[in-house]
Amino acid sequence: MRYQRFRSPIFKAAMLAALLALPLTGCVSRSPAGDQAARAGGAVNLIYYTIGNPDPDLKLVNDKINEVTTRKIGVTITYVKVGWQEYSDRINTLISTGTPFDIAYTTDYSSYVQRGAWLKLDDYLAGLGREMYNAVDPVLWQGVRMEDGGIYGVPTNKELAVRMQWMYPEALVRKYGIDISKYNTLESLAPLLQMVKEKEPAYLPMELDKDSQNFFALDGYEYVIDKPLPLMIRSLDPEAPVINIFETQEARHVLDTLRSYYLKGYINEDAALREGQNLKRGDLVFWKPAGGGPLAENSWSKDRGYKVVAQPVTRPLITTESVRGGIMAVNANSAHPAESVKFLNLLNTDPELRNLINYGIEGVHYTLDENGQVLPKSSGEGGVQSAAVGYEGVQYTQGNWFILKTIGGEYPDPPDKWDQYRAANAEYVKSKLFGFTPDLAGMSIQIDNIRTVWEKYYPGLLTGSVDVDAVLPKFNAELRQAGLDEVRAEVQRQLDAWRAVQR
Repeated sequence: MRYQRFRSPIFKAAMLAALLALPLTGCVSRSPAGDQAARAGGAVNLIYYTIGNPDPDLKLVNDKINEVTTRKIGVTITYVKVGWQEYSDRINTLISTGTPFDIAYTTDYSSYVQRGAWLKLDDYLAGLGREMYNAVDPVLWQGVRMEDGGIYGVPTNKELAVRMQWMYPEALVRKYGIDISKYNTLESLAPLLQMVKEKEPAYLPMELDKDSQNFFALDGYEYVIDKPLPLMIRSLDPEAPVINIFETQEARHVLDTLRSYYLKGYINEDAALREGQNLKRGDLVFWKPAGGGPLAENSWSKDRGYKVVAQPVTRPLITTESVRGGIMAVNANSAHPAESVKFLNLLNTDPELRNLINYGIEGVHYTLDENGQVLPKSSGEGGVQSAAVGYEGVQYTQGNWFILKTIGGEYPDPPDKWDQYRAANAEYVKSKLFGFTPDLAGMSIQIDNIRTVWEKYYPGLLTGSVDVDAVLPKFNAELRQAGLDEVRAEVQRQLDAWRAVQR
């Protein structure tokens, strides 16, 4: 989840023109606006935007989805997928220009709510969406409630806490007898990285990208909103103040460690420029951080094409950010709000639709083994699974996980996967900041300026690519000039008021 990008008028105009000129990645050649008026046998058509790579078989899957939804709730959808790097800007453009659509995977949930972009769902959740409301964990509904008490999006029913995990190739862990549970700090990795650099030249010791991970969570911090606003607070301290994390000794230690590793050749040289993306199949990487829940190493092994093992390194904390990682919302200006809620309700309660959107069409994109587990069809040869062919859903963005079939094959899920998730959810602990959402709609200029500074300095610092002594003082000075102190004071004021109500 990223904080809303506010831009100068000139920049907005330029971006708008450029974005509107982009070809629309979807399942049909005509425009979604044209589809809005379309009817299939009298069924209302909904336009649904989500994030992900374009799929060759998207139209085929869309047609199958419409067979199901027409039969069950009398609606059809136009299913539009937009690439990972373009999605946030595309949604911003759609909302800013009033382009018709009905449902979308949300980025910047809270700031779009404060802009009036998403429909308030409370009344619908007591009626058309009641089954969905009962199916999703109550903690998730609590996490998406805004400061006015309203719910404006449907959270993905999944793990409640997304812990940072460090993954390693099982082959090297076994070869060198590594106990990965002993390595829970960045500095503790030094001897392993040196060994890999010297003895396993085919492997990249560390893989990072420009978005990086929240390494400050290792010291117990969480973002008040998200990374582009570098205000953090200690998760379990009920009296902790809001701070600029880059003015702390903990942050300086993290940055110095990463810089040391970069200079030693452990980190990929393009880290500060590399976009965040799914794991690249076949890349030989010794250490990589990622956020995930129970059994995440199974899916990561499938993505990598070889067995990986993983160790959680942050606490099992439920944070506002973790529960807002996958939300679907209804456009406040949708011409079909009731039908949109009916679709979301079905998606979160009906296994036929949910599995279709996640895995594609049985017999075309996957088969089932003797245990009823999914075997995705792939482009691999000789029985080796490779990239999915034709269609691939983006699981965390598209509804209830607990009605999905589990995956078999080379790295199978355990049959009780979802029971393990439920058990883990029951053990997680809420952050002392859980449920707090500052309203910064009146500080858009400062937020715009802060993000510009963040984009200038953050990727280089958090990948070790720049001299910390030279760059960190400039970063903090420009953050102050951009208005970070003003924003921090306002967030602190709102937090104090919120805490007073919680007591």
